[in-house]
Amino acid sequence: MSGSDIPVIETARLVLRGPEPEDYPDFKATFTSYRARFMGGPLNQYEAWMLYAAEIGHWQIRGYGMWMIHDRETDRTYGMAGGWKPAKWPEREIAWVIWPEVTGRGIALEATHAARRYYYEQQGWDAAVSYIDPKNLDSIRLAERLGAVKDPRADSVDGSDVVYRHPGPGALRDTQLAHGIEMEIGHYADPMFRPEGWAVD
Repeated sequence: MSGSDIPVIETARLVLRGPEPEDYPDFKATFTSYRARFMGGPLNQYEAWMLYAAEIGHWQIRGYGMWMIHDRETDRTYGMAGGWKPAKWPEREIAWVIWPEVTGRGIALEATHAARRYYYEQQGWDAAVSYIDPKNLDSIRLAERLGAVKDPRADSVDGSDVVYRHPGPGALRDTQLAHGIEMEIGHYADPMFRPEGWAVD
C-alpha cells in the first residue's frame, strides 16, 4: 500500500492520514523523551528513526497501520493512532501515542475511536486488543473509556504488559457505550468545556 493509498479519516476536530517524512520531527521529539518510557523508550535518534520507518512500512506489509493525527484547522500534528501488529504480536492492536504538550484534550479518545470504527466497519476486524504497560495509568484509563476490559487470559507481547480487549463491532454498534464515547468527544470539542481531575488523553 503506497502512501497515497492510505485512507484519510476526518472527525470533528481531527484529520487522520498516513505518516509522512515531514511528520518525523514531532515523532522523534516524543520518542526520544521521557514520554516514551511506556513504549520502550526513551529511544536514541537512530532507534526513533528506525521505528518511524517501521510505522510507514507497516502499511506496506499489513495493509493497515498507524495514522498521524492532525488538527483540522492548523494541520498541526498531535500524535498517532491506529492498528499495529509487528512480528510476534499475538493479536492486532489498537494503539495510540499523543505528544506530551497536547494531552488532556480528548485527542487520543477521538482519534482512537475513529480508527477502531474504521477497522471494524471498513476492514472487517471482529476483535482488537491494546497492549499497555501496567504503570501507564493514562492509557489504561483511555482503554477503559473506549470500553476495553483487562483480559488476563490473553497472550501478552513479552510478559511485561497487560492486555485490554476492545468490544467487538456488535458491542459498539448503536449502543450506550458508543453513544457515551461520542458524547465525551463532543464535550472536548466544546471550547467552554474544562475537564477537572486527571489530564487524561
